[in-house]
Amino acid sequence: MNSIPSVNLEDFISGDPERKQQFINEIGIAYQDIGFVALKGHFLDETLVERLYGEIKNFFELPLEVKHNYEIEGIGGQRGYVSFGKESAKGKKEGDLKEFWHFGQYVEDNPELANAYPDNVYVKELEDFNDVGKEAYGRLEKTAKYVLRALALYLELEETYFDQYIHNGNSILRPIHYPPITEEPKAAERAAAHGDINLITLLMGAQGRGLQVKNNDGEWIDAIAGPDEIMINVGDMLSRLTNNKLKSTIHRVINPPQDQWGTSRYSIPFFMHPISEMKLDVLDGCIDDKHPKQFENITAGDFLNERLIELGLIKK
Repeated sequence: MNSIPSVNLEDFISGDPERKQQFINEIGIAYQDIGFVALKGHFLDETLVERLYGEIKNFFELPLEVKHNYEIEGIGGQRGYVSFGKESAKGKKEGDLKEFWHFGQYVEDNPELANAYPDNVYVKELEDFNDVGKEAYGRLEKTAKYVLRALALYLELEETYFDQYIHNGNSILRPIHYPPITEEPKAAERAAAHGDINLITLLMGAQGRGLQVKNNDGEWIDAIAGPDEIMINVGDMLSRLTNNKLKSTIHRVINPPQDQWGTSRYSIPFFMHPISEMKLDVLDGCIDDKHPKQFENITAGDFLNERLIELGLIKK
């Protein structure tokens, strides 16, 4: 496969059984083959997207000493600001050429869980930053819920199988700034080759060249979304759960050509995580004689903790 398939969520929620089944088949096959789709018909609108980009650009343009006030020690970067070069891909010594922000879950009906998650960090210098981030978080979470419902049906599970696990899940909205490159980066990339930790990732800002996906032949292909599309890929948690039937594909963000080093790049992934107690035990329906169980049993919380250690965001 040399391109990313495009699907339309409106087919799934249309009320037409044939269109709904077509969407289920298309997204399921795409995730088996390449692990990525470009999705139209999501719940974001153009005005919200423009407001969000405006606010995150305003934040990253703040003086470094102001941004550092929002870098919270001891929480593994799960909320607030993470400074340039601090995160590295699994197995890489070089830090990625990026800085980013984390919005986390807004728990409303579970005080115990609200106390377990780190508090969201509020930026006092930007009046609309926090509200716009919260609204975008909700729209992306809703989009992710319907994608997972389609995948549940593809896996011959009950349609709302994932709902109980993603309600108040430990999901993260991560606006990323890749600053202008000022000198030869040596071995560092804007985002080195990696797989995502979570169930699925929804990516805003893949309209320009930069994001690349490794296909089944080991070739890097460009993943460029249309102006009304977001990229959605399978993460390691969903891959484990399905015994790698649905592929968590390695991807990266390459450095631009030298004549474009002076430009910033922004992207905004939403990492859909379940609640920590969700068991990632391989589904019985994904195991047979040709596909023996590949992964040990583990909870989502324990798996996340292992990966944050590997990424250098928390210490053992």
